[in-house]
Amino acid sequence: MSDQIKHECGIALVRLLKPLDYYYKKYGTTLYGINKLRLLLQKMRNRGQDGAGLATIKLHAKPGQRYISRKRSISSNYLEDLFKEVYERFRNVSPEHLQDANYLKENLPYTGELLLGHLRYGTHGDNTIETCHPFLRQNNWISRNLVLAGNFNLTNVDELFKELVDLGQYPKQKSDTVTVLEKIGHFLDDEVARLHTWFKPDGYSTEELNELIFENLDVQRLLRRASKRFDGGYVMGGLIGHGDAFIMRDPSGIRPAFYYANGDVVVAASERPAIQTAFDVHVSKVKELQPGHVLIIKRNGKVSEVPFVDQRARNACSFERIYFSRGTDRDIYLERKKLGEQLVDAVLKSVNHDFKNTVFSFVPNTAEASFYGMIKGVEQRLNDVKLEKIKAMGSDIKPKRVEKILNMSARAEKIVVKDVKMRTFIADDSSRGDLVSHVYDVTYGIVENEKDNLVLIDDSIVRGTTLRDSIIKSVSRLRPKKIIIVSSAPQIRYPDCYGIDMSKLKEFVAFRAMVELLEETGQNHLLQEAYERCVAQKDKPAEEITNEVQGLYETFTYEQISDKIAEIITPKDIKPEVKVIYQTIEGLHAACPNNKGDWYFSGNYPTPGGNRVVNRAFINYMENNDKRAY
Repeated sequence: MSDQIKHECGIALVRLLKPLDYYYKKYGTTLYGINKLRLLLQKMRNRGQDGAGLATIKLHAKPGQRYISRKRSISSNYLEDLFKEVYERFRNVSPEHLQDANYLKENLPYTGELLLGHLRYGTHGDNTIETCHPFLRQNNWISRNLVLAGNFNLTNVDELFKELVDLGQYPKQKSDTVTVLEKIGHFLDDEVARLHTWFKPDGYSTEELNELIFENLDVQRLLRRASKRFDGGYVMGGLIGHGDAFIMRDPSGIRPAFYYANGDVVVAASERPAIQTAFDVHVSKVKELQPGHVLIIKRNGKVSEVPFVDQRARNACSFERIYFSRGTDRDIYLERKKLGEQLVDAVLKSVNHDFKNTVFSFVPNTAEASFYGMIKGVEQRLNDVKLEKIKAMGSDIKPKRVEKILNMSARAEKIVVKDVKMRTFIADDSSRGDLVSHVYDVTYGIVENEKDNLVLIDDSIVRGTTLRDSIIKSVSRLRPKKIIIVSSAPQIRYPDCYGIDMSKLKEFVAFRAMVELLEETGQNHLLQEAYERCVAQKDKPAEEITNEVQGLYETFTYEQISDKIAEIITPKDIKPEVKVIYQTIEGLHAACPNNKGDWYFSGNYPTPGGNRVVNRAFINYMENNDKRAY
């Protein structure tokens, strides 16, 4: 992606089902759990580059023994730093003790059977150690301790915060993470108190009461009660002090979650290939956590996947398929190829089917898979051309001519190269701008001056600033006749409020294009009318709010907006014509049939809170207010 966007986050949960010494005997290490957690996080590092954290819980800990350990890092080498500090605790342990799982569990941190890891990609707020997951809610009652990490954004934090205050709490911060932690924590307290009240009259001892609470705590009921008002996209992982654990997924399946279980371990993670690699298992063994379901691992090792909220229509985030998830998942890789392949006819039309004088390339690095798909489609069209040429020869077959026809191929080249990131300490704007424009380098001597068309595929176009200020300016030095920018994703028109850092309408090049078209066609009044409708709905319940920005886009065709975007991203004083071709929403759904969450393209939000967010974003735009819409 030429314009970087951020998203929250990556989580990994590991539950060891056997005594710790079992793993030393079978796998040759007493640090099996922490090693596997590290590998899971390493294989999902694309999901968070602002920080990382982990927490562990020891089962059956004695009173007075430290049983919860946590470590977090926001250093530039966050994963290396995080695990360096963890492994440092074992550096001076004797070889005998390092092989003694029971000794390690009794005397050293990070040796628990429950492990939860997190990778943070902060969408907003300070990047401090306090904002790094996992979060702890501590209590002297072991069953009231809660560790929480998640990949989520909620649209109704204000409402949930007010509910906590109404319950008598005094939250230290108004954020979705703290609000969720306290919300789940409140109902955890309530469930524990309910069980205590239920069993105490029967004369059980305190120790017996605790065991009964551990055994009978209904995590499904607890999460059903806590999440009743959640509006957003989320996957949350939690550890409860006495040893229960859970991974819960929102009812629309917006954010991804997968899990695998065998007799030794239960593991859950945000991406399927991370589990496949870390545990060397076939894809068929890794299950997707269903929307509206929670994976519960009880203290006794019982594993279940059960519903905790009514499911909605599946709206899994399509941006996971286009960009966020690593392309090592077979399905995602093939979907990205398909996205590129589907754009071939539109691309060939734009170059008048001039195969000979068209060079195909991509914007590194995430558009590479869609580039392969585009080239596959071009080769298929070329095969049709070859067949027609050979048929046209009739019986007058000339081997050299046939050989020339068969040698026709797509001119696939690596034209754009992402150079090392240059840090611009220079204060003067002109010098800084010049350095920024050279973030990408180009391969010289491949594109023929004023003769070749240059096709560049990107996975998506958000703001268009990197295309304008760096990529197009750089490739124009190659002097192509025409530059065609191809986006494997549709036009990004609306803010996301379920975990992606896209909240301000003015930053979207598609929105700016629509506004410019309204101005050029004398229809500015439509902006004011839409603003008034947004304001009129501001205090309505979320369920009654409608998206008032959609109608503005409907004033123009998809192609008109694409052409205006091409004008906006074309740098001044370059000679080549610039054309922009976007994937259609229908094409997106055809390529990613099981992940049709498309609200950032279509404006069709999967939860009521989405319409409130887009209208608030439009109000902010009209009032020249630069704050976030959620």
